[in-house]
Amino acid sequence: MKAHHRFWPARLPHTLSVPETSLWDNLRISACRYPNKSALIFLGRRVSYRQLMDQAEKLAAYLQHLGVKKGDRVVLDMQNCPQLVMAHFAILRANAVVVPVNPMNRAEELKHYITDPDARVAITTADLSAELAKASNQLPPGQGLAHMVVTHFTDAFDADIQGDDAPPQAWQAWLLTQHPIPELAAGHVHTWQQALAGVYPLGPLDVGPQDLAVLPYTSGTTGLPKGCMHPHRTIMHNAIASAVWSGSTQENVGLLVVPMFHITGMTSVMHAGIYVGATLVLMPRWDRELAGRLISNWQITHWTNIPTMVIDLLGSPNFDKFNLKSLVHIGGGGAAMPQAVAQRLWELYGLRYSEGYGLTETAAPSHNNPPDAPKQQCLGIPFMSTDARIVDPETLLELPQGQSGEIVIHGPEVFNGYWKQPEATAAAFFELDGKRFFRSGDLGRVDEDGYFFITDRLKRMINASGFKVWPAEVEALMFKHPAIQEACIISSRDSYRGETVKAVVVLRGTHQGTVSEKDIIAWCREHMAVYKAPTQVEFVETLPKSGSGKVMWRALQEAQKAQASH
Repeated sequence: MKAHHRFWPARLPHTLSVPETSLWDNLRISACRYPNKSALIFLGRRVSYRQLMDQAEKLAAYLQHLGVKKGDRVVLDMQNCPQLVMAHFAILRANAVVVPVNPMNRAEELKHYITDPDARVAITTADLSAELAKASNQLPPGQGLAHMVVTHFTDAFDADIQGDDAPPQAWQAWLLTQHPIPELAAGHVHTWQQALAGVYPLGPLDVGPQDLAVLPYTSGTTGLPKGCMHPHRTIMHNAIASAVWSGSTQENVGLLVVPMFHITGMTSVMHAGIYVGATLVLMPRWDRELAGRLISNWQITHWTNIPTMVIDLLGSPNFDKFNLKSLVHIGGGGAAMPQAVAQRLWELYGLRYSEGYGLTETAAPSHNNPPDAPKQQCLGIPFMSTDARIVDPETLLELPQGQSGEIVIHGPEVFNGYWKQPEATAAAFFELDGKRFFRSGDLGRVDEDGYFFITDRLKRMINASGFKVWPAEVEALMFKHPAIQEACIISSRDSYRGETVKAVVVLRGTHQGTVSEKDIIAWCREHMAVYKAPTQVEFVETLPKSGSGKVMWRALQEAQKAQASH
């Protein structure tokens, strides 16, 4: 018996038998069992399981009519809304592969998500369509999108909604505006109404556990983001394991505010919820007042989040008016939950905050805290069916309990490899005890109870409110600025986000004194997702370099830490 098995949730198995079916079958079965039950609730409007399946099938038929074939990649670029769930399952039903894209990405970043997966079709919301069309239209002939299906938020809720389900005043213009739909230079744009008209035949379902289902992208220490190849079986495992771990049933009411383009929201909330036949209350983005009202009104039972959301909600001046007593499970990851906040949840509601850990490559959780025996600021214990170890990053030999080394993971949730990147795939895996282990790039240790703790990062990465920022990617984008000769990205402490992005910049001689910190920040916000954009810029004469000419980012990072501690 392993040390952590003493703390294993009572009555739960250590491993799972996973259905040998597709992810689409989970929706089909739930719609068969609970046709009239609410699958989704969005700003007051309900979508039943039958409606969700019917609309996903109509959209799947339309995608096939547009030429989408088995294994084709389809870009899905949306904030949380019912159309995202419909489109996600429609792509799967069309035997194709979902390429989920962060809606914060700008045209310069979006080009890669079109060209790398060779996507010819995209589904998006009107507010994001201009940026996607701009990206496509700037690509060489034959590389852009051939089709773009566009929906308005108001296709999914009533514009005149009042009361507790109404969106905040600040969102009104964003959600209610009928944003103009752009043109594709070498393609066609289709409305949501056209796509759901239901006039085309639907071909047979032709995918199973081993077929590619989703291709989420993750950045890294070098270059552009890489696609993580996840077949139906890896997502299926973690969807079911997440449901089982959190004690989920068809009576669950989940608050779905973590983004579904992200692996956690997609797998542990959306797919897990659809699998059990739960009701999911959707929020397009975070707002603490709306969240408090939705938890109170819909009697939310399960809430997966990032700790900053909980901190924000507890800080609301209206907190006393909210009723959170319906919550039976609360947890998340992306950043550590402060001890004082976890204590307050326990004292107010008897809720233990369960932190988890995982990567895009592991379909979200590879580790999770047992709901009844969590430890604070802890990754948890290896998830169901998972073997995780600590190894020496140089020798790849397993280290004894207590020693710090690289966290490595073997299990049914681990991805197949990186899309079109055989060398990166080979470097990410190694054999140990006859098993194929994935190298996380995170340094950690295991305590005497078998719980894993993170100690440092092997990879160069910034964690801003749970969003991972990869310095190499930000630097590559910043080099496109005409005034920037060199840039090095480091992290700076931030009381709310945990970490924030700082750029150390060398200006070209021709631009000395003509460009300000504000100018650089504004340019970055225009050309990259806002969470990646530097919030601080420091101008220097030169960057420290090694003998081989490499920028010594660690020296800059250490200097920043020293400065912050004074």
